[in-house]
Amino acid sequence: MTRADPYAALAAFAEPARQRSETWRTALGVVLIGAAYGGGLILVLGLFARILEPAIGAWAAARFVEGFVTGRTAPGLTLLLYSFALMALPVALVTRFLHRRPVSGLLGPPGRALRDALRVTAPILALTIVLMPLVVMSDDAGRRLTLSQWTLWLPVALPGLIVQVGAEELLFRGYLQQQLAARSRNPIVWMVMPSVLFGWLHFAPGEFGANAALIAVWAGLFGLMAADLTARTGTIGAAFGLHFATNFSSIFLVGLWGQLDGLALWNVVVNLRDPAAVLPLLAIDIAALIVSWLVARLALRV
Repeated sequence: MTRADPYAALAAFAEPARQRSETWRTALGVVLIGAAYGGGLILVLGLFARILEPAIGAWAAARFVEGFVTGRTAPGLTLLLYSFALMALPVALVTRFLHRRPVSGLLGPPGRALRDALRVTAPILALTIVLMPLVVMSDDAGRRLTLSQWTLWLPVALPGLIVQVGAEELLFRGYLQQQLAARSRNPIVWMVMPSVLFGWLHFAPGEFGANAALIAVWAGLFGLMAADLTARTGTIGAAFGLHFATNFSSIFLVGLWGQLDGLALWNVVVNLRDPAAVLPLLAIDIAALIVSWLVARLALRV
């Protein structure tokens, strides 16, 4: 008796990419997406400076831009989340014009993708909320926003989180995983390579010092689990649900002080450059990520 292939759904998921899956084409697509996203952000920052400085003064404009770049203010972080549309748009354009296929193919079957996303998001968020008192009762935790402030910003910023998570999933689990899986069945190609890139893009020694590599490893591990769920289900819905629940927790519920915490109800004050302070939190985050991945698989029975 042979064991069923857990990644049997991957072949159908990658099928739309097979006709134009040449390595040069995918590499060019990644370069074009990266250049368009980076150029778009530079353009937006320039527009902010040009529009805001005459209206509110150079100092206030600089503070606003700083809030956007760091996510340390509610308006800045909200705009930062929506700015990921600048990533989603070039992914869509590259898919349509370079690969000549419908953008909807990046999702897998759209109806199933939506169902997978909802079925994964709900239990992981519920688990996060149940466990949240363990964090907020810490001596290092404190209120960031009042409940009334948070409630006011939530309906404005929540669609932005959908944009941010959706853009990253379209790029990494949609475009990249599909293109690479169309070329090779080897998990090192379609699972590990995009996850290494995902982790590398989170490598920020300027912010995290000696802990930068550890944070990047965490992001790479997240990428592996999201890729696994995508391959098991044949849609990016489950990966979106895992990503959305994880980011909702760290952005809207309990943030790290000074690190994208402008919309958080609570935040935890920790020296992000101190390994002794970060390692226990990182260990908890990794354990929570593994449990969330298992919850997603249980919810979808994959």
